[in-house]
Amino acid sequence: MDIRKNDDIKLHIENMTSEGAAVGHCDGIAVFVRGAVTGDEIIAHIIKTSKRYCIGIVKEILTPSPYRTASDCSVSAKCGGCSFRDMTYEAERAFKQSRVEDAVRRIGHLDVPVRDIIGADCIDHYRNKAQYPVTIENGELTAGFYAYKSHRIVPCHACRLQPPVFEECLAAFADWVKAADITSYDEKSSRGLLRHLYLRRTSLGELMACAVINGHTLPAQDLLIQKLISIDGMKSICVNYNTENSNVILSHRTEVIWGRATICDSLLGKTFEVSPNSFYQVNHDQCEKLYRKAADYADLCGSETLIDLYCGAGTIGLTMADKAKTLYGIEIIPQAIENARRNAALNGVTNAEFICGDADFGARELEKRGVKADVVILDPPRKGCAPELINTVCRIAPDKIVYVSCDPATLARDLALLDEKGYVAQEITPVDMFPRTPHVETVCLLSPQ
Repeated sequence: MDIRKNDDIKLHIENMTSEGAAVGHCDGIAVFVRGAVTGDEIIAHIIKTSKRYCIGIVKEILTPSPYRTASDCSVSAKCGGCSFRDMTYEAERAFKQSRVEDAVRRIGHLDVPVRDIIGADCIDHYRNKAQYPVTIENGELTAGFYAYKSHRIVPCHACRLQPPVFEECLAAFADWVKAADITSYDEKSSRGLLRHLYLRRTSLGELMACAVINGHTLPAQDLLIQKLISIDGMKSICVNYNTENSNVILSHRTEVIWGRATICDSLLGKTFEVSPNSFYQVNHDQCEKLYRKAADYADLCGSETLIDLYCGAGTIGLTMADKAKTLYGIEIIPQAIENARRNAALNGVTNAEFICGDADFGARELEKRGVKADVVILDPPRKGCAPELINTVCRIAPDKIVYVSCDPATLARDLALLDEKGYVAQEITPVDMFPRTPHVETVCLLSPQ
């Protein structure tokens, strides 16, 4: 069968992709369809074709999958965020479990025990951070999220992943926009003022609101402050000045216009200050489960030297510092290092040193000092570890490596590289940090062969 654009074809959905799209095959050609669920029998309307694959949309569900459930979000079919609103949470967890297992076998070519995924007790309103792109027409603010693989904004002021108080914050910004005649940034012309709205809320109920602007002055600043401080929990109001022609949301220049520069959270009994630019896990409760598992794998007894690479605001290392002799944290973002040092002081941690630089620089610096690492924590960004960092880590020869990953594919690749250098993965545990989305966090224990 020669599949052409605008054809309607019958399709059995066989599986889901790492991006949350459904996939089936028609005459040997893979057909990708967003919004379908494994086990669905559908009529797919083809919107794009190539020699190797086709892309379609759901035109009709002939036989619904036993894993299908009704979406509880009116924009989930359009928004690029939640891929699994039409799937039961049990099936979602099973998919994420199999995704990790498949990556380790197929990409890493490794046979490693993968424990049952640690699921979430709450799958709604768990995110402590939101970054809303905005548009403004006739004085009316529209905030939301980008449609899948586009920069078209899907309006959504009441996202089910975000805490309800964020809706109050957006309403306050909307009142300010209308009263102050604020314009929105246009990517094509690089004109207009308001680019994004950035919100954070901690488990202690503390709120941070930040306007990201294409300019150097915030109009009607006092009015915006007046609107926002009426919201319960508001502790910090900031402006981030981003005049670059890029897709980067936050620049490095942030000014506090009211309240504190940071907000506080409590994590595994420790207090942490979080700034706009510092990395902090978006799901508090699942983060605690992840860090507990990482601590189990580290199995510290008080005499070890712990090196936390990609340490961010110091969270994962500081939650283990009480059971280590010495903690070293490495992070490339200066503001995050400042946060980490402040967090150590807040918690009375005196056995920690934080170094500003990329992970490989920090690891080599400690190597020059002759630091003997007992445990190394690797918590890299989605792209994983650079080969030179893996070489450096293996040279400093820790007794254990605890690898925390947000991408199973790069984890599997790096585990294979570490395996070649004598560090063998002993056990892997997936953690569902991001329910209703295709992302999955994973923690792995490695030890020398």
